[in-house]
Amino acid sequence: MSQADPLDQDPVFQLKGSMLAITVLELADNDPERLDQQLARKVAQAPNFFSNTPLVLALDKLPQADERFDLAELMSVCRRHGLRTLAIRASHAAHIGAASALDLPVLPPSGARERKIDPHDGEPAKPAAPAEPVYRPSRVVTTPIRGGQQIYAQGGDLIVLAPVSPGAELLADGNIHVYAPLRGRALAGIKGDVNARIFCQQLTAEMVSIAGQYKVAEDIRRDPLWGEAVRIGLSGDVLNITRL
Repeated sequence: MSQADPLDQDPVFQLKGSMLAITVLELADNDPERLDQQLARKVAQAPNFFSNTPLVLALDKLPQADERFDLAELMSVCRRHGLRTLAIRASHAAHIGAASALDLPVLPPSGARERKIDPHDGEPAKPAAPAEPVYRPSRVVTTPIRGGQQIYAQGGDLIVLAPVSPGAELLADGNIHVYAPLRGRALAGIKGDVNARIFCQQLTAEMVSIAGQYKVAEDIRRDPLWGEAVRIGLSGDVLNITRL
């Protein structure tokens, strides 16, 4: 009988598919070295599985961040194995602060929708008033965005007035406008806004995504509007590419 590999025992993470078709890596321990080893084993088993995979890094099962916690290092480990961190899922203030320092989106913790509201004095609890929308001005970028750069427009639109190189990532809670060639990745409506749109002057992207529904370069190249000025919108679960 073959002996069980110690790296497969008591793993520090679990991989789960999210509702938005983006992989969620759920950490159970803050140990970048073990994470690196276990991801390396996964990649060896399926080399193409992690190739440029959009990722949400879930930290809400970790204890409060200690002196060893280094979000940039965790993201670097993931990137080495083809996982591109788009956002984190967290509840601790230290984790949220680390994400803010890296200009990284923060999603609510797992199970946030399952919290119970107890009635008061036997009467049903009054529904909370809907939160007022927070207006944020569009983020405008006028310089070229190079490979490896990640630009995020939180709570609004992202407007880019320069070329976007392969390997670069554009993220926005709202729409994305690129008045130049788009050769990298563009992810609009990343918090679930199905009405978000992507506009670009020249579509040669590696990936486009709206509210988690995406097309990669292999699919986009087959579209007759490859290389043209286009508008990309979501209809149901299908991304539609139309001429501007």
